[in-house]
Amino acid sequence: MNHDLRTRSLVLDADGIPLSALVAEPEGRTPKAVLLAIHGRGMRAAYFAGPAHPDTSLLTLAADLGYTVLAIDRPGHGASARRLPHGQLIADQAATLHAALTDYARAHHTGAGVQLLAHSFGGKIALQLAAHWPADPHLPLLGCDISGLAQHYAPGAWERPDDLAGGGRLNWGPLNLYPPGTFHAARTLLTPVPALESRELATWPTRYTTLAARIQVPVRLTLADHEHWWRLDAASRTALTAAFPTGLAHLATAPRAGHNLSLGHAARPYHLRALAFTDDCLTRPAPAPAPAAPAPAPVLAPA
Repeated sequence: MNHDLRTRSLVLDADGIPLSALVAEPEGRTPKAVLLAIHGRGMRAAYFAGPAHPDTSLLTLAADLGYTVLAIDRPGHGASARRLPHGQLIADQAATLHAALTDYARAHHTGAGVQLLAHSFGGKIALQLAAHWPADPHLPLLGCDISGLAQHYAPGAWERPDDLAGGGRLNWGPLNLYPPGTFHAARTLLTPVPALESRELATWPTRYTTLAARIQVPVRLTLADHEHWWRLDAASRTALTAAFPTGLAHLATAPRAGHNLSLGHAARPYHLRALAFTDDCLTRPAPAPAPAAPAPAPVLAPA
């Protein structure tokens, strides 16, 4: 595991649930913001730590560029696996992650606020968080960057077994998209998928539309050019961004990349673009306050 010396492990208290995490903080300065990094199904937070090659580490790169990265093992993974052997449903996971983030923020600088950066199933949690982010001037949400997530699964995709040993087509794509040693190193990331994470698969297309319509921060969606989990015809791509309020969401394609984008050769270019997007979110003007409702017309007493 290629952990930078600034990357450390910790356990956060999410309202009584212990969540393990990795954190990397910039040296000698207050962070510009905190990136809450949320991993996908069957993996752990070290997905973002460059397990096979340091160039693939989001934690190292973001800390170099002035951000704190807090990569948390989602509920049912890592330190919470014994407490939550079946995991949690999407809304509950979002609430638990926010509680863990709040615990971190009690003792650490968070800069201008929080940027969500999520992969695959973690993107579902990110959209849930973004759609229901509590109004808190001390911990505002800046934006949301998601890779490997769309709305409609490719026919039969989530019903097919896909294993690491075979370099499965769904999760990986062509093996030459990844640094040597990736598949050996990735074994340290793998965890059983908690049962509750499969319960809401069939309802995701409807949920995507509902959540997207509520979001009020910029969203960047990135899909690899060798992405096979999702239906990605032209109409499906257009619908991905159209589900959000006008102008908030943008869709990008990562070239020479597979579904596990942050583990491949394309990781560093993707992370750099995600951090540039975060910089843009930092400079985005605050939304204008809603106009005041007009005063009611006076009611005249009858003559």
